[in-house]
Amino acid sequence: MLYETHYKEGKKVWFNKFDTKIAGLLFLPKNFNENEKYPAIVICHPGGGVKEQCSSLYAWHLAQNGFISLAFDASHQGESEGLPRYLEDPTSRVEDIRSAVDYLVTLSFVNEDKIGAMGICAGGGYTINAIQTEYRIKAAAGISTWDVGDSAKNGFPGVNIDNFMQKLLKEVAEARTKEAKGDKPLYWQYVPNSEKEINENTSTIQKEAYEYYRTSRCSFPTSVNKYLVSSNDKLAAWDAFSHIDTVSPRPILFIVGSKADTLYFTNDGYEKAKEPKEIYTVEGATHVDLYDKPEFVNQAVRKLVDFFNKGLKND
Repeated sequence: MLYETHYKEGKKVWFNKFDTKIAGLLFLPKNFNENEKYPAIVICHPGGGVKEQCSSLYAWHLAQNGFISLAFDASHQGESEGLPRYLEDPTSRVEDIRSAVDYLVTLSFVNEDKIGAMGICAGGGYTINAIQTEYRIKAAAGISTWDVGDSAKNGFPGVNIDNFMQKLLKEVAEARTKEAKGDKPLYWQYVPNSEKEINENTSTIQKEAYEYYRTSRCSFPTSVNKYLVSSNDKLAAWDAFSHIDTVSPRPILFIVGSKADTLYFTNDGYEKAKEPKEIYTVEGATHVDLYDKPEFVNQAVRKLVDFFNKGLKND
């Protein structure tokens, strides 16, 4: 990998989501003392990502600043269990976050009254959604936040297709009918698999994501770049910010690059949320720059540390 993710420094752990085993990496603060109580952060990876990529990078940084940090693979993906494989289901992804909180509260060295959550890209949208109904999360942050429900209805940033959702759902219907009749499941790619697949119609975010996920910059064996076509009806029915106005007085933070073509997701969530809320803009950064580039990640980490230190303080 071009940028060190520190994932090897995380302790491999497993926790339950109902009867499904979830694979995680637990990061402990420097000079960790198991007899003390620490604040803790759950970190949710992007769609198509795995725990060894940007979620473990942020987990490592937060641990260096005194937080117990847990990065994990979504159920159905990475090393986690779950059938069918490579399902991208927002409701399930949010339940993953709840289950991660379930795990943290069982650890004697975690202060269960000081648990926060953050996510990157789609993981940011899932995290902001989770805090709306999970009261054990006292503060939540999204980095390069993506509302997968919006993009399933209206298309990716820079993609303009008339009746996008109707065409998408027609393809889902066709795929499900074929599977019901015995055909193999149909998968789509999150990003282009090679430079040959990139052309003048490829969106900026797709080009950025290709470089991150499919080159030596941050490719990882369990990040396989495919998801079930039948995930798309679940994505289209979802809204990351449906009840975001109910989160107050718990704080919400959005961190976004000034050059991100996904900025409108952040603006939408911020507009719908009530105080306390904040947008922190990293000048010069694109959507994917905030995944791993040190000059931008370091700025985001400083803001996260300040945010969680304040947001997880005792009443």
